[in-house]
Amino acid sequence: MTFILALDQGTSSSRSLVVAADGRILAKAQQETQQYYPRTDWVEHDPQEILDTQFRTARQAIEQAGLRPQDIHAIGITNQRETTVLWDRKTGQALHKAIVWQDRRAEDFCAQLREQGHEATITSKTGLPIDAYFSASKLRWLLDSIPGAREQAQRGELAFGTIDSWLIWHLSGGKIHATDVTNASRTLLYNIHSQQWDEELLTLFNIPASVLPQVQSSASEFGCCSPEILGSPIPICGVAGDQQSALFGQACTKPGMAKNTYGTGCFLLMHCGSHVPQSHNGLIATSAAHHGDTPAYALEGSVFIGGAVVQWLRDGLGALEHSAQVEELARSVPDAQGVRLVPAFTGLGAPYWDAQARGTITGLTRASTMAHIARAALDSIAYQSAAVLQAMNRDVQANGGPTLHELRVDGGACANNLLMQFQADLLGLPVVRPVTIETTALGAAYLAGLGSGLYSGLPEIAALWQCDRVFEPAMSRDEAQTLMLSWEQAVRQARTY
Repeated sequence: MTFILALDQGTSSSRSLVVAADGRILAKAQQETQQYYPRTDWVEHDPQEILDTQFRTARQAIEQAGLRPQDIHAIGITNQRETTVLWDRKTGQALHKAIVWQDRRAEDFCAQLREQGHEATITSKTGLPIDAYFSASKLRWLLDSIPGAREQAQRGELAFGTIDSWLIWHLSGGKIHATDVTNASRTLLYNIHSQQWDEELLTLFNIPASVLPQVQSSASEFGCCSPEILGSPIPICGVAGDQQSALFGQACTKPGMAKNTYGTGCFLLMHCGSHVPQSHNGLIATSAAHHGDTPAYALEGSVFIGGAVVQWLRDGLGALEHSAQVEELARSVPDAQGVRLVPAFTGLGAPYWDAQARGTITGLTRASTMAHIARAALDSIAYQSAAVLQAMNRDVQANGGPTLHELRVDGGACANNLLMQFQADLLGLPVVRPVTIETTALGAAYLAGLGSGLYSGLPEIAALWQCDRVFEPAMSRDEAQTLMLSWEQAVRQARTY
């Protein structure tokens, strides 16, 4: 049996999994990472802590699997996307804490670009709207805010990267500065048509090209892990941003196949083949993970606050001792009794893209209880995802693409049966949960296996996917539509702030 090490560096933790060639997960180690909130709407991570926890869990997973480092065939990396690091090429030290994808500090600059009329140009090249969510404005802020950083960058002394590049640099002992197409496509600096960094965009954001990593196919060799890190020189052969990695891990590699990941946020992606999709409904076009020279693309809708709303119930309201208690509390009432919770804590993502929206709870009466609020919190995850899928269907129909027949789901919150059934009811589509919901890490492992020659091609990987449970819709379409209209009314109220 051949084994792959998947490194999964997420927003709230670093995880490492040892995956067998047949897709079985043999070992898993995880460590939480600290979140820093220095100001309202600012979110940061410690880049050194990311390295320490990721490498520590990698060693633990290999040991738990009863293997030696030399037994690992290849390494795959998947990562929180858009999170931005700037470091010194000589020392390998970060100049500042990592600016997390949720961070909104660069919104004023993004608003300025929109006011200047640059949105159409940027979107046509990148598939993305101008938003502080993406990496370019974060990088510009770092270069402008750290004393001397811009001058260092112009002298070629600094390196920029998303978390994958930060990990690759340190895994390789500072020899490799690289990223893959999926992560590059989330920067607002990468032209997804030409598959290159775009000079016009670099000029617009005032980013020197010298800081940028080399872009590679998701399934290709990204150098070798230094033996000092894990004890053996293991090739790094697969890299993808977490959502594209989950799409690949769900075996959604054909046009019209879609998945939704229920994590801190929710991310719904539909594979669109080798042509860049056009959205007129608030979605984005992005590069999908691919192998070889033929590009692949996906439509994506990002929900900023998904499972994080449950953390807020636990930590903000003190309604739960443990997040897992939310399903029991929500099930104690038949429905939310008209209560709608819109968790726009950091604005709203797709399909609204409203940075100024703020969280609201509406429909409260004297009869409302914490159970109704908990039910409304769970419901909000499904409502937001349904709004994204409805927008996606409109785009697909306008482009003459294939009709979606099912939604594959993954991420921690997909274990919640109440949520998954409500999701199927709202969508009017089967919601399909796989046996292994660790599809983000599986995607990284499969890409590494493909890049290293372990797998012969996509059909072999698709054959490894297995269904656990199908949630069939049990609600009438009229009732579902009425509920969605009530949700949209609540969203309109959240957007008045």
